[in-house]
Amino acid sequence: MPQYLVAGYLPDDFDPSTVDEAMINEIHALNKEMIAAGVRKFACGLGATKSLRAQADGGILVTDGPYLEAKEHIGGLWILECADMDEAVAWARKGLVATRGQVEVREIFFMPAPE
Repeated sequence: MPQYLVAGYLPDDFDPSTVDEAMINEIHALNKEMIAAGVRKFACGLGATKSLRAQADGGILVTDGPYLEAKEHIGGLWILECADMDEAVAWARKGLVATRGQVEVREIFFMPAPE
């Protein structure tokens, strides 16, 4: 079965104090539902960021915060094993409701190393 990344996005100026007990309970309930359905393989929230950029002199620059220029950044994710993209999107809809944010679904491609 294919696997899908369901990523939850937070705005760049996200205030963690806006997360209330109701939201936490909805996310936990969704995780339990995903586990019971046998689709959830992994889930987590993401914390502080370190960004690495290659430099022209061959060095590496390490900075705090997301490097990518974006209005929002991934705040957490689920790895789901679903029959197809339609099923993954159905779960993502529930994730959107629980997190009150934005979500994105991407198929995960596995490329085994050549022998």
